[in-house]
Amino acid sequence: MIPEYREIESREAWEELLALGGTLRHYAFQAIRFDDRAAACRFTDCLFFGCRIPESMRDVMEEDCFVFPAIPRPFKVFPPALYDADSLYSGYDPTDERTFEDCYDTRVYRHYIESGKQATCVSETLSRTLHDHAISRSLHELLAAYDERQVVAIMGGHALSRTDYMFLKVARISKHLAEAGCLMMSGGGPGAMEATHLGAWFAGRSDEELMMAVDELSVAPSFRDEGWLASAFKVRRRYPRLTEVESVGIPTWFYGHEPATPFATHIAKYFDNSIREDGLLALAKGGVIFSPGSAGTMQEIFQDAAQNHYKTFGFASPMVFLDSEYWTRQIPAYPLLDTMMERGRYKNLQLSLTDDESFVIDTILNFIAQK
Repeated sequence: MIPEYREIESREAWEELLALGGTLRHYAFQAIRFDDRAAACRFTDCLFFGCRIPESMRDVMEEDCFVFPAIPRPFKVFPPALYDADSLYSGYDPTDERTFEDCYDTRVYRHYIESGKQATCVSETLSRTLHDHAISRSLHELLAAYDERQVVAIMGGHALSRTDYMFLKVARISKHLAEAGCLMMSGGGPGAMEATHLGAWFAGRSDEELMMAVDELSVAPSFRDEGWLASAFKVRRRYPRLTEVESVGIPTWFYGHEPATPFATHIAKYFDNSIREDGLLALAKGGVIFSPGSAGTMQEIFQDAAQNHYKTFGFASPMVFLDSEYWTRQIPAYPLLDTMMERGRYKNLQLSLTDDESFVIDTILNFIAQK
């Protein structure tokens, strides 16, 4: 039977373990900078990922230990935790837009493009895979604190303007679901994705405060406008979180030209977009709300429909289409799915179509209550 390894990912956790001393068995150390004090312990069947290991420690490591050395890259090959706005945008000063060009996220994206989106160098592909594996591990550790039906996603277009009525509508829906105990998730970028995390950020505040924040953000309606990121950081400072409500954005450097929203309290940023796309829909077992979007959102609709049809994860979850005119006339995805259900080509889909915020919220919360 494969042993369960206890993960040590911070200096504080290592110091606590070091104080215990003795033989350490079945531990996985990640990006820990050991010093000579580690020689007082003995390590057996332990994993070391990107750690600094002094010579004095080599004699106390059994042969069954696995050591994977650090790989020089402009990104953290073994990130010890999910990103947040401070770590992802490390080096960015909201008062000076020029600093965006040298922040962590931009440097990684620049390297990603220079190395090739479909990189062929084995050290690069391995580094990206190891990074994404670490992100997935941290993401699942976070999700372990939630019932699987509490996890709800909102999908929608990155082009949704902060001045569009739908932006505020998505933010209000997300705010009320977050206040009801849902962990809100999205693709973590601008547009409808930003609105999702803005709403969760304002959990515990009034709808009037949320509206004022949206008005402040409207100085830069699109992520292509100067001041888009700076205005988000400004709103974060003016309206700090009042609750411990969390939200998770899952962006990707594959679409690295779209900046990740700073309103997500946790940012699981991936290199591999396929892992990100499948993972986001797979995790949202409390239901998916589809606000207006284009090609990417369409892909997510049918991917989610397939998961629900086959009950891939044990049961089907609600698929709520927000904006009836859009989903029946501009992009008639809803009537197509509804017709396919009637013909038996799709099964188990829980479809609903609405313009009403309260209906969206009630549909999701009623499903969660059925567990």
